[in-house]
Amino acid sequence: MPAKEALLGVVIAGGRSLRFGGEKAVASFAGRPLLLWAVERLSRACVEVAVNARPGTEAEALARASGLTVLGDAPGDPDGPLSGVKAGLAWARQRGAASLAVSPCDAPLVPDDLYPRLYAAAGTGAAMVETSEGRQPLFAIWPVAALPKVEAGLEGGAHPPTWRMLEEVGAARVRFDPPDCFANLNTRQDLERFEQLRLASYQR
Repeated sequence: MPAKEALLGVVIAGGRSLRFGGEKAVASFAGRPLLLWAVERLSRACVEVAVNARPGTEAEALARASGLTVLGDAPGDPDGPLSGVKAGLAWARQRGAASLAVSPCDAPLVPDDLYPRLYAAAGTGAAMVETSEGRQPLFAIWPVAALPKVEAGLEGGAHPPTWRMLEEVGAARVRFDPPDCFANLNTRQDLERFEQLRLASYQR
């Protein structure tokens, strides 16, 4: 990999988790909050990791208690992951980084080599995961130079699909399988199923 100092990371944890019945980011998976699984994975490839979370949430409190930088969406930006990406890119630019790795907070089973492979494919540009089920744009590398385009895309309360914005900045697609590794967790039943999948992977 290129120098780690060129890459920062952000976990998107600003969703409202309505189907889950509570904040997914702080739900326990294998004895640890989902948010911290995502932070640890990014930390293997990034020199510093921040968390995008809404003010007053358990996710914000957990991130601060863990010594992490918390990034809120800019005033007036719509709800959605692209607003979190924008906040992360602005922070990365302030820190003098060239690239930003992005992760959701609710997919604990992704492969360990995810971000090194994405970073290698991105070069000085962007890259996102693709599986047999399609694009996975919340697992991506963004160039900090994409910030003006993201800002323009969010103007007036619009929220274009994150994959479309990645394609507009020329993101490479990096194939990973199986697709189950990138499934996001939306319900308590999903959490139980992911625990079973994790245990099964250790028993192989």
